[in-house]
Amino acid sequence: MSDVYIYHFITPAGPDGESGMSKRPGTLEAIKGRGTPIMDTQLVVDHSEVDPDGFLMATAANDSPGLNDIAAQIASLHARAASRDGEASTNTNGAEQYMLSLESRELRKQARNLNIERTELAASEARDRGDATPFAEMAGFATR
Repeated sequence: MSDVYIYHFITPAGPDGESGMSKRPGTLEAIKGRGTPIMDTQLVVDHSEVDPDGFLMATAANDSPGLNDIAAQIASLHARAASRDGEASTNTNGAEQYMLSLESRELRKQARNLNIERTELAASEARDRGDATPFAEMAGFATR
């Protein structure tokens, strides 16, 4: 079980003279020399979600950046919970097993709450684009 702290960062000004926020967050070590970390964007992810260069592995989703961030957080919470479950199953100390189990349940609860938030954000974005009908049908509220 190994949690890793990652951050978005401000990239140096490019040819157009403008700097921007990184698309993928990375560890402080990975960011060094590439930009300035934005400490308020700290995410905790499982070590298995970070590539060898120290950046969050890219996703293939075509959602908005907000939806992608929430999806990455949900996946990370599930990975961290699974890591706690795995460690608890091999641990012989009853108190440690119990604490790992509690951590796992809390991480999964956080993932469920974020999933609700992500669904609401996706529905809101769909309404803004004028294509909310698919979300209503997926939720069992077909508008026929």
